[in-house]
Amino acid sequence: MHSVAELEDRLSEPSGALITDLAALDGDILILGAGGKLGPSLTRLALRAVNGSKSVIAVSRFGDKAAADELTKAGAKIISADVTDDSTLAGLPDARNVIFLVGSKFGSTGREADTWYTNAYLPGRIAERYKSSRIVALSTGNVYSFTPVGSGGPTEETAPAPIGEYAMSCLGRERVMTSFAQRNKTPLAIIRLNYAVEMRYGVLIDIARSVFAKTPVDVTMSAVNVVWQGYANEAVLRSLRHATPEPFMLNVAGPETLSVRQLATDFGKIFGVEPVLTGSEAPTALLSNSGKCIRLFGYPGVPLGQLMEWTAGWVKDGLPLLGKPTGFQKRDGKF
Repeated sequence: MHSVAELEDRLSEPSGALITDLAALDGDILILGAGGKLGPSLTRLALRAVNGSKSVIAVSRFGDKAAADELTKAGAKIISADVTDDSTLAGLPDARNVIFLVGSKFGSTGREADTWYTNAYLPGRIAERYKSSRIVALSTGNVYSFTPVGSGGPTEETAPAPIGEYAMSCLGRERVMTSFAQRNKTPLAIIRLNYAVEMRYGVLIDIARSVFAKTPVDVTMSAVNVVWQGYANEAVLRSLRHATPEPFMLNVAGPETLSVRQLATDFGKIFGVEPVLTGSEAPTALLSNSGKCIRLFGYPGVPLGQLMEWTAGWVKDGLPLLGKPTGFQKRDGKF
């Protein structure tokens, strides 16, 4: 993996199963929050999967005009809009299939009221505006509490127990959207993602950069799940076919429980340095059990070893990053 162009191409390479699933859906695809971390690659993936058979409409503030221009070149219909504005939201086009990616995490501490507005109030307005659509809404594995490292992590049947206001507001998103879905009989899927990685962002980048720079890696959060973002994007899009008013709940995460210490050690071997470790490993961690997702959609096509190799090469070559650390080490829920 040697360039952003190569990365974007790999992230947006659709599987045959995704092509089949989207072909079976009626109507166009509207992506709300298409300018965020997942949005551009997910939009490109949808475009390549439908191959002109339906429109893919990308909605975002698009503060980065270059991102909008690139999606336009890829074939998306671009709408630069602030969906928190009532008249703007009302004026958006109807669409049979809606992907809702808008959320607030980083900087949420000190901005708790705005975080709840974005993560809990706005989703209800989206659910009401698109009550006649299928909706897939992105949530987070942070709605779960910490679980023992050897437990395999919470399943979709595990009762949420969020830590901190960010996580609580995300559970608020789920509850509010569920209420609207059940009231209006709207097919809804809620995706609890934990953690998607690519070469510019994610837990692997956070650990690899620290090891390479010989700065401390905190191992107190002793274990993580990571999953290739291309797979996560496919799971989001394919969940349109599984949406139900109940709603359909899905953990999207890597199939392995990974030791943070071991990841740091392995990156150290790749870089030829001794990792600097700090903290004492806790017996519990923020984890997710992705068994249901794996049964539905298969194993991720990019295994951990390949992800680590790509990540190490990216760091060594000094290639572009998004500059948004995940904060995976945090145990107080403050982001």
